[in-house]
Amino acid sequence: MLNYLWGAMLLLGIIYGAFQGRLPEITTAAIDSAKEAVSLCITMAGVMSLWVGLMEIAQKSGLIGSATKRIQPFITFMFPGLPRDHKAREYITTNIIANVFGLGWAATPAGLKAMEALKDLEKERKRHPAGGRKAAPDGTASREMCTFLILNISSLQLIPVNIIAYRSQYGSVNPAAVLAPSLAATLASAAAAVIFCKIMDGGKSI
Repeated sequence: MLNYLWGAMLLLGIIYGAFQGRLPEITTAAIDSAKEAVSLCITMAGVMSLWVGLMEIAQKSGLIGSATKRIQPFITFMFPGLPRDHKAREYITTNIIANVFGLGWAATPAGLKAMEALKDLEKERKRHPAGGRKAAPDGTASREMCTFLILNISSLQLIPVNIIAYRSQYGSVNPAAVLAPSLAATLASAAAAVIFCKIMDGGKSI
């Protein structure tokens, strides 16, 4: 649907420009935008390579493992129905840590694997309905899936890497000036997400 909307907007813009006699300006804008897009992609690739490399160093040095252990009480609090030894825990934890450090692109693979693991959990619940939470109806996301999606969208970010890179690319004098506002905004959104999820989950934490 979004592709149709963007296509319609571009087509209307070209038609309007043609009627206004501004096709040369449209052509120039298209070429300039293409150059800018390539330049931005190169910049973002460099920034993401740097941070993904730092995350790899942090993982091999044990920092990620330490953070994973420290975040487990929060995972248990937010996902009371998720078994302690389930593989979804690892993926959810990795996704949250990557999002906290502003590595949204790096968090995506872990997020997809987490959703797949949560889907497998629903299949297990259907095969063994006795004990634990009941499986969600077919075609319906489970509570854990909804909670994870909300946390992923509203994630706290200590370092908004993408925004800093964008500001640097477009000539900001102080690209990192968004650190404090971003931290405050994402802290508020994360707190709201936690409160909402616990209310919808009936306040269960064990």
